[in-house]
Amino acid sequence: MTPYPKEPWHLAGQMYLSLWLVPARELPPVADGTRPVTIAGRGAVGAAWVVYENDSVLHYNELLRAVLVRDGRRPRVCVTDIWVDSAASMAGGRELWGIPKEMADFDIDRTTGVRARAATDQGALATASFEPGRRMPGRWPLTYRVTQTLGGALKTSSVRSRSAVRPARARWTARQDGPLGELGRRPPLFSLALDDFTIRFGDAAPGASARQAPTP
Repeated sequence: MTPYPKEPWHLAGQMYLSLWLVPARELPPVADGTRPVTIAGRGAVGAAWVVYENDSVLHYNELLRAVLVRDGRRPRVCVTDIWVDSAASMAGGRELWGIPKEMADFDIDRTTGVRARAATDQGALATASFEPGRRMPGRWPLTYRVTQTLGGALKTSSVRSRSAVRPARARWTARQDGPLGELGRRPPLFSLALDDFTIRFGDAAPGASARQAPTP
């Protein structure tokens, strides 16, 4: 069994994020008991490339897609698809929070702008290019809650983050018969580069058992 850090996870690094408004019929399935937030028949879908580095409890790459949902009247984020290149991250994400992490291979080049590609044995998942613009003043805080299905029930976890922010131009492509096919069908509504972010993911649970990873 793969060891992983107990929650909360303290993570840091770089994120490259895009947001789309997608027709409701194209939205991926979300956690049971939640429903997508829709406006004029469209839902909010975000996708991001993440490089966890610096002071992160684990160092790895990630590609994810998430949907804005409601749990009753409460807005939440539901991660519907996610790939990583760390077995510890995959095991911890699934077992702690019900996040459906899978393994993939990544190629992320940050020498001139950002060029990213992720693939599995079945082929390419997505590619993207980001051209970040001028950095906005300050470091921007963001707090939200992620809701997933874990053990047949809803599991809601807090996320607190802070980062420098740069607007970006982004272009995504995805295999049309793949799980992220709709991301390549239309340009994103907007994109951001979140520089040198810090994230606290999850909630400390005194007395709960969690397997501890060796100190990286």
